[in-house]
Amino acid sequence: MKLSIVIPCYNESKTIREIVKKVIEADIAPLEKEIIVVDDGSDNGTRDILRKDIEPIVDKVIYNQKNMGKGASLREGFKASTGDLVIVQDADLEYDPDDYHILLKPILEGKADVVFGSRFMGGEPHRVHLFWHYLGNRLLTTLSNMFTNLNLTDMETCYKLFKRDILMSIDLTENRFGFEPEITAKVARIKGVRIYEVGISYYGRGYEEGKKINWKDGFRAIYVILKYGIFIRRNN
Repeated sequence: MKLSIVIPCYNESKTIREIVKKVIEADIAPLEKEIIVVDDGSDNGTRDILRKDIEPIVDKVIYNQKNMGKGASLREGFKASTGDLVIVQDADLEYDPDDYHILLKPILEGKADVVFGSRFMGGEPHRVHLFWHYLGNRLLTTLSNMFTNLNLTDMETCYKLFKRDILMSIDLTENRFGFEPEITAKVARIKGVRIYEVGISYYGRGYEEGKKINWKDGFRAIYVILKYGIFIRRNN
């Protein structure tokens, strides 16, 4: 089996080398790895690093001609992936690839089709900061759960792992951070899908360290939750 790791990247010149190194070193035996980096129109030197240092050591680097957003970048990465399983990996070092084995376990044991990594459950290390960001995440997760009838603790998590056939059956349209509530809502509609959640570590960063999501994205997430929770009929 092969795990495709899709890394959306925008202006991550300070972290892209290290995150790719961590992904390469992560032990997921006996699975093979496919590493796909999608650069979303970076303009701070990230592209030079990708061309010089990253292209030779990963399977594919895709370059968006302009900044299109995380969701749009992930669509490009998903289309290029060939693995039996696909996972999202942010490029900012907030999420640790050493947690892949935790996420893979329910699928490899034949219990799950989709696995979410939760920053709010389990005993793994978590950086303590940004109370209002935490509160916003919990509110969005609660609202999402109300419409999906799931009991997730962290809908906004980066770490989402999919069986390939599940992921490829979903038509994704959101271009920015609305990807998270959109894919959660659409996965929840798949009849018979088995969704698991596992605790992961989290090394969050502040806005002065390069964090990009903001309050506007929070309002967009609310709109997306309502859009796919109310106006799209459940597929049963």
